Amino acid sequence: MRKRPLPSLRSMAGVLAVAAMAVASTVTVGAGTSQAATCNGYVGLTFDDGPSNDHTPALLNALKQNGLRATMFNEGQFAASYPAQVKAQVDAGMWVGNHSYTHPHLTQQSQAQMDSEISRTQQAIANAGGGTPKLFRPPYGETNSTLKSVEAKYGLTEIIWDVDSQDWNGASVDAIVQANSRLTNGQVILMHEWPANTLAAIPRIAQNLASRGLCAGMISPSTGRAVAPDGGGTGGGNGGGTGGGNGGGCTATLSAGQQWSDRYNLNVSVTGSSNWTVTMNVPSPEKIIATWNITANYPSSQQLVAKPNGNGNNWGVTLQTNGTWTWPTVSCTAS
Repeated sequence: MRKRPLPSLRSMAGVLAVAAMAVASTVTVGAGTSQAATCNGYVGLTFDDGPSNDHTPALLNALKQNGLRATMFNEGQFAASYPAQVKAQVDAGMWVGNHSYTHPHLTQQSQAQMDSEISRTQQAIANAGGGTPKLFRPPYGETNSTLKSVEAKYGLTEIIWDVDSQDWNGASVDAIVQANSRLTNGQVILMHEWPANTLAAIPRIAQNLASRGLCAGMISPSTGRAVAPDGGGTGGGNGGGTGGGNGGGCTATLSAGQQWSDRYNLNVSVTGSSNWTVTMNVPSPEKIIATWNITANYPSSQQLVAKPNGNGNNWGVTLQTNGTWTWPTVSCTAS
């Protein structure tokens, strides 16, 4: 059973993307091959106890820079206090789940108290722009039949974990990385947004998963297992990203193009609208060095905003790797 530190004692911790390791040699992959083909399996990275102004921004930045997506199990009290951070989670391509309102030992509470903890969190997350969660993680992993009946009332799937990173218990960076290295296809790991060692471990977690052909996926509300992102609803596929960036009436899908030793092409196909805007966030230190079939704007050195230029809904980019082969994240909005 994990211990929960007081919020005031949290230590510093801390897109739409699935991590993918590109092949270093020259190879051409058909334009119809989605990035999912590069993944031998999917794992569920989860972070409990957010959001906060202190930790959420750094965590989201680290995840995006390393091409990872995760499920954020938020406490309702913090979602209500920091609504902008809930929206930031969604905007970064993360999924948002329910982790109760005040993090009590729910199995020691009455059914009415359980209901209040869950329902208030559903509302707080929705009010903050996080959608209506489909996933619920009981505090401390404690559950019983009464709690399960309340979860069912709100259409929630209970998610425990297969691997406990022990980051809440002072685990070292090495230990957190090692815990993630034990994940296999479909499994879910417990982490938290506040430990500094968890934040420091993220680049190595991404490297380890990529080396094993595993990608960071969503947790299916149907099975409770990690699966490929589908661009669906919050808590079970919101936001979209690499392989399926969904945002408001359209979806942008990435597929592999030609690759060289120092750069690679990505093809982008937009469906659902012919009047769209696709935002592509490129993980540093990669750089976009060419585009085709779009009108391109660059709000920052790591972001591309693409609009149609009359050449249809299929376009692409060339990226200079600078030693990193993590695919960008994408999101699509219909105008």
